[in-house]
Amino acid sequence: KIKVGDFAEITKLMSDDMVDMFAEISEDFNPVHLDSEYAKKSRYKQKIIHGLMATSLFSGLFGTKLPGEGCVYKSQNIRFKRPIYVGDTVTARVKVSAVYIAKKTIIFDTCCLVRERVMIDGECEIFVP
Repeated sequence: KIKVGDFAEITKLMSDDMVDMFAEISEDFNPVHLDSEYAKKSRYKQKIIHGLMATSLFSGLFGTKLPGEGCVYKSQNIRFKRPIYVGDTVTARVKVSAVYIAKKTIIFDTCCLVRERVMIDGECEIFVP
C-alpha cells in the first residue's frame, strides 16, 4: 500500500520543559541547551534544543502514521544544518523514497523544518512487519 512519494508529518513547539525532560532522558546537560546566560555567550546567542530531540519526532511518525505499528528503525543518517531554538515550532516530515517489498524495508527522506526552512535533513531505512 505504501508508495514512493507518500509522506507524514507532525508539528510540535519545542518548549523549555521539553528540553529539560530530554536532558534528563539523554543525560545531555550541555548548558547551551539549559542555561540562558551561558547560551547568550555562545555562537547561537540563545538556548538551542538538542538536535536529537527534534529528530526523535521521526520515530513517532514511523510507529504511528507511516508505515505505522510494528515498524522498527534499521538506520538513520542526519545532517544538522541550522540550530533550532527553544520556543521554535518544528515540523518533522518523512517521505517515502524507495520501497523494497522482498526485504520488507522502506527508505525515507527525513527533515525537520522551522517556518518551512530545513534545519535538519537525512535519510533512514525502516523494517516493516
